[in-house]
Amino acid sequence: MTQSPEALCHALIDAARKAGADAADAMAAEGSSLSIEVREGKLEHAERSEGTDLGLRVFVGKRQALVSSSDMRPETIAAMAERVVAMAREAPEDPYAGLADPSQLARDWDLAALELEDPSSEPEPAALQADALAAEAACQEIEGITQVQSAAAGYGRHAVHLAATNGFSGGYQRTGRSLSCTGIAGTGTGMERDHDGDSRTFQADLRGAEEIGRTAGERAVARLGARKPKTGSFPVLFDERISSSLIGHLMSAANGAAIARGSSWLKDSLGQQVLPETLSVVEDPHRPRISGSRPFDGEGLATRKRTVVDKGVLTGWTLDLASARKLGLESTGNAARGIGGVPSPSTWNIALTQGDASREDLIAQMGTGLLVTSMIGSTINPNTGDYSRGASGFWVENGEIAYPVNECTIAGNLHSMLRRIIPANDARTHLSSVVPSLLVEGMTLAGN
Repeated sequence: MTQSPEALCHALIDAARKAGADAADAMAAEGSSLSIEVREGKLEHAERSEGTDLGLRVFVGKRQALVSSSDMRPETIAAMAERVVAMAREAPEDPYAGLADPSQLARDWDLAALELEDPSSEPEPAALQADALAAEAACQEIEGITQVQSAAAGYGRHAVHLAATNGFSGGYQRTGRSLSCTGIAGTGTGMERDHDGDSRTFQADLRGAEEIGRTAGERAVARLGARKPKTGSFPVLFDERISSSLIGHLMSAANGAAIARGSSWLKDSLGQQVLPETLSVVEDPHRPRISGSRPFDGEGLATRKRTVVDKGVLTGWTLDLASARKLGLESTGNAARGIGGVPSPSTWNIALTQGDASREDLIAQMGTGLLVTSMIGSTINPNTGDYSRGASGFWVENGEIAYPVNECTIAGNLHSMLRRIIPANDARTHLSSVVPSLLVEGMTLAGN
């Protein structure tokens, strides 16, 4: 690439002004990624990609339009600007569209404190392949594993820059390193599979390949002999692997865009109890080495730590500029955007208060019920909070795991489910969503 993302952004802005835009913002992203997949001790797939993408949003009065391209030639940039200004002139007016006021913009952020980029060198393909092979071998060694479906390792480095006619200009780089393995146990109709993996900003933080492969194999073997559980009302323990989905539903319902549309089961819950009074949900976009961290949002506003739920009480919505204007509020600095899309509200790093009990303590406490370790499908009514999902995991009898289960459905309503959750103390603190295992009493199970 002959120009940096910052230079490309300002070239787009200049072209938009020449084409007649009243205001504009531009985003440029460049990145490279490398992925290796192995199977049966041999290289199965290798892929490397590099590219730069450009996005330009312009405003003509209260009308806006957006275009994107991966062509960086000056003539393409000029054509993009002319085309998007013509589109904006024909677009319907949006009274809530517009850039941030200069007084709202982020300033003097500390990128070094966020540690978004690993300074070490990009791993060689051979090193990634060696990790994938080690994970596969460790999985295959587990008694009961019939085959390893896949073992993969990857690395990526990405840079993004945002600039606008309101004076904002800023960018940052990220790195990511991943390793995963999926094992298969049993044969025919009795075949079961499970997986393990890890993804980190820094190579040095990544869990070992042997551990990941071994865990994937042990999880797959543990699922052998699965059968349908009983039908009825039982406590359900959401394993830490999937418990963040429950808090994700809460965050989605508190999204300002959904609130502004009136299509959220939380729309009348501001200032009311939505979780037990001992629990809070805190968003912190400044945690070092975490994938959800960032110094500013997709509209150039400073990100900040905030308590979304304080001692069980919902304190506010997740807002970008447009949704905030619709609701007569101020943006919370939560605008997310891609190259080809306008900003929309999104949460960054979320953490739920952890409990005092271990997962094993909650299993003992639940007596008879279901430990859910994976889910498929989803039927969530955004207006009522009615919840229904396919699930598999382990049946618990007398406070102990009895046998694996599959092909069942768990159902309830998020309003009542979330108000009676009991957290364990097992959340992984390096994740963007730090949520421990969660016990929910009295859910409906459909099995046998």
